[in-house]
Order: sequence, then structure tokens, then C-alpha cells
Amino acid sequence: MNPLLQVRQHGQQIWLDNLSRTLLNDGHLAQLIADDGVAGVTTNPAIFHKAIAGGRYYEDDLAALKREPLSAEARYEALVIPDVQRACDLLAPLHRDSGGNAGYVSLEVSPALAHDADGTVAAGLRLKAAVGRPNLLIKVPATAAGLAAIERLIAAGVSVNVTLMFSLAHVDAVASAYVRGLERLQEGGGSPAPVMSVASLFLSRVDTLVDRQLDELGGEALALRGRTAVATAKLAYQRYRQCFHGTAFDALRKAGARPQFMLWASTGTKNPAYGDLLYVEPLIGPETVNTLPDATLAALRDHGRIADTLDKDVDAAAAQYAALAALGVNLDEAGERLQQEGLAQFEQAFAALLELTA
Repeated sequence: MNPLLQVRQHGQQIWLDNLSRTLLNDGHLAQLIADDGVAGVTTNPAIFHKAIAGGRYYEDDLAALKREPLSAEARYEALVIPDVQRACDLLAPLHRDSGGNAGYVSLEVSPALAHDADGTVAAGLRLKAAVGRPNLLIKVPATAAGLAAIERLIAAGVSVNVTLMFSLAHVDAVASAYVRGLERLQEGGGSPAPVMSVASLFLSRVDTLVDRQLDELGGEALALRGRTAVATAKLAYQRYRQCFHGTAFDALRKAGARPQFMLWASTGTKNPAYGDLLYVEPLIGPETVNTLPDATLAALRDHGRIADTLDKDVDAAAAQYAALAALGVNLDEAGERLQQEGLAQFEQAFAALLELTA
């Protein structure tokens, strides 16, 4: 059986970390949904920059938009919102049949708003209205301002993909913001039932940074390389279960609220010494999402070994954390650094994107 379809039997959704007009026009995204069970799509500024810069289907529309008195950002949105809408429409049957648990497409607010809660909320509401699809997730970074915006957007009934999470501290803060938003939504007379949220924990970059620190330490520290990201995900899932399947969430659950699914992001292996499915095979479990770039998705289809693994080796994950702490490796500090670096990369990609549409 196709490993991509087997994953679904274990309660995990596979999303594609890519979107372009080529994928849409050539029918490839429709085929991935039909044949491989792809259950969602994530995007970011780097993905759209690559799509527009190299995609033959954008040239005429971009030329026409450049004749209009629009800002570069308005032209960018005019190009990509129709793509997002088409992807949402392809996934609409799955969204309907799953009761709103699957079939989502993510669209990110401008990275320039990462430290502007009011601007993020305004942009999120505007993009939701512009796309006009119930299976849209507004992508918001887990910065301090982003957390405030996430709470407000959830309270307004907006579904959110929280991005740029790199630590257990981020996991805890994001879950708390989501729960507060649901409580505010309910207190205001709204129903939490239509709201969906995923919490995107970035993995490969964690190992890249921590491995460098372990290389500098040398000796016995070298045996810990390549294990931190998977350990982080396994421990994050335990916190997810405690938060959303414990008694504290009972009242919201009875009102129709969904748990905020953990999403594994940055799942393409960056170190060639590691297996190409390092961030996939050990992290399969229910009520989770793994968003894969094209190459990792192809690798999973080709030689993925599928089993319930996310609940396995949790003690080893805790031991990895204890060993790192004993060596003085501070994973919360690493998470903050990685978030800043990730945001800078998205800002650069977004600036390059606006150069294309200026």
C-alpha cells in the first residue's frame, strides 16, 4: 500500500509544503490529493517567490497588474490569492467530509508584521475575507506580538496556522494563546466549532543549530547529534495530549472546540548524513500533521516505513533533553535564536517577492 495512504490510517495528515500555479494548472496538486491522500497545503514567502520567479503561468497576469496603480504587496496578493482559492476548492470535499478537521490551505501575513499585533489582526481579517473560503488558515508567527494576535484572531473566529515555533516554550505559549482565544470567542457568544488551528514546530533547523553546539563541545557530546528535533516533537506531543485531552479542555471540547493539532514543519533533512525521513518516520501519530516538501513527500511514497511511532521512545526524548541541559545547551534560548533567524529569512524572501511585483 502507498505509504502516504498508510499514514492516514494512523491518524496523521500529510500536507504539501508547496503551492504554485504550475501545480494547479498541470493537475499535479489534484493528483496528489486523489492518489496520495495529501490533506492540506502550506505556503510561505519563499515558496511564492520561487513560484512567481520561475512559473510561466504568472507572466501575463503580472504584466497586467504592473499597469495598475497598485502597491507591490497588492500585486503579490492579487497573484497568489486566486491560487490559494483554487487549492482550497480542490480540498473542499475533504474539508467537508472530515467535519473541518482536514483540507486546509495556509496563507501567511506579511513577515513585516511579526512584531505588530494590531497589524497582524487587521491583515488576518482582510486576507480571510479576500480568500473567502472556510478551509483557509491564516499563518501567524509565534512571536510575542504574534501570540497576542493569535488570541484575538481565534476570538474573532479566524482559523490560524501558528508558524516559526522551535521550542517547548513556544509550544506551551501557543497552546495557551489558542485556548484563551477560544474562551473569548465563546464568552462573546460565538461557537468554537468552526475554528481550526495547527501549531507548526520547525524541526530540521533545531538539529542544525544544536548539532553545531555539540560539535564545539566534542567528546561525548557528539553522540547526541541528530536527536534533538525528534525529541522536541515527541515531548511537544505529550504536552499537546496533556493540554487538549485533559480535564482543563473539557468545557471547550463539549462546546465543539477542536484541539490545536501539532504540525511538524521544516521536515526536509538538511544534514546529508541523516536519513531523508528522519523527521517523518519517528513522528507518526493521531491528531498530527506533517507538511512535506516535494522531495520528502516523494521519499515517503518510495520507501517510507509506517507505524505508530510518536508515542514511542518518550523516555529517550526526555533523556536527550536532560543530557543537553547537563552540557549547558539551553534549548529555549536556541528556540528564540532560531525564531529570529527564521523570521529574518522570511522577511528577506518577502522583500525579494515584492521586488518581483514592484
